[in-house]
Amino acid sequence: MIRCGKGLTDMRNRCILVTGGAGFIGSNFVRFLFETEPAIEVVNLDALTYAGNLASLGDCLNRPRHHFVRGSITNAELVRLLLQQYTVDGIVNFAAESHVDRSITGPQVFIETNVKGTLTLLAEARTAGVARFLQVSTDEVYGSLGQTGAFTETTPLSPNSPYSASKAAADHLVHAYHHTHGMDTIITRCSNNYGPYQFPEKLLPLMIMNARRDRPLPVYGDGLHVRDWLYVRDHCAAIWAAYQRGKPGEVYNIGGSNEMTNLDIVRLLLARLGKPESLITYVQDRPGHDRRYAIDADKARRELGWEPAVTFEQGIAATVEWYQGNPAWLEEVTSGAYQAYYEKMYGNRDRAG
Repeated sequence: MIRCGKGLTDMRNRCILVTGGAGFIGSNFVRFLFETEPAIEVVNLDALTYAGNLASLGDCLNRPRHHFVRGSITNAELVRLLLQQYTVDGIVNFAAESHVDRSITGPQVFIETNVKGTLTLLAEARTAGVARFLQVSTDEVYGSLGQTGAFTETTPLSPNSPYSASKAAADHLVHAYHHTHGMDTIITRCSNNYGPYQFPEKLLPLMIMNARRDRPLPVYGDGLHVRDWLYVRDHCAAIWAAYQRGKPGEVYNIGGSNEMTNLDIVRLLLARLGKPESLITYVQDRPGHDRRYAIDADKARRELGWEPAVTFEQGIAATVEWYQGNPAWLEEVTSGAYQAYYEKMYGNRDRAG
């Protein structure tokens, strides 16, 4: 049996199992932990699907307190072994299939990973006596808003896509394990993240990549769908604050208070990159596309003492600069299977306008 983080006084902070820690938010979270908590031990479990990339972890891979394990959260035997071997004190679950478009064309894997995988983690964590379980969720579980208002933690769940339905189901399981078994659980629900190491099926990296290559920028429908944008490092700080200071059984919304339409985002990126708006190509809208999301993060501010540290202008500048400076990373993640996926999703869509 391996004892993690010997000598730390806070038992909860000794050894953390981070699932999905080679993905976009997960890899940024692992980096954040090692920058802010140098004595922490991280067991990083990731299946390395198309969106998981070891290169996103950089020098974290060489840290003696970082233990990477390739595997799925649906593998109960593997999860059980890791919880025993490393005496894990807490779990932060990022592992998920996360792209709405993919959930529409192939929902089965979303049920397997997001629902069954979360259930596997909960069951094994309960058996092992893990001190805290934090579920990283999404504002999409709330459904769609009208022109005004914002999601609060008491907003009824009303998911509108197979992806958001699978995340809502996972959230219900987390709540049920707290209510039924007394497990110490936390759920965080965030708005749209952006920043380095994001797979370019998502809006910002896709538009940056295409603009740099002078390729069409596919915008769904009229482009007026509104999202709240949150820089990924601010999200990581909020998750860690919730893990350390959140109340058992609670939900915390995390948002950046940066509402923008997709079209405005695309125009902003084109202006920053010095590219013409003629690259914008309107494509047939996604089925059931939610019109507007907005997050009320006051509870996180009050109870966790968290505030976003990066302005939208700073975050966009840093994001564009990162993608411009890391072409090798982009080339690696966009080769092969991604190209086939891109053509399937955007290559044959009729123009919408």
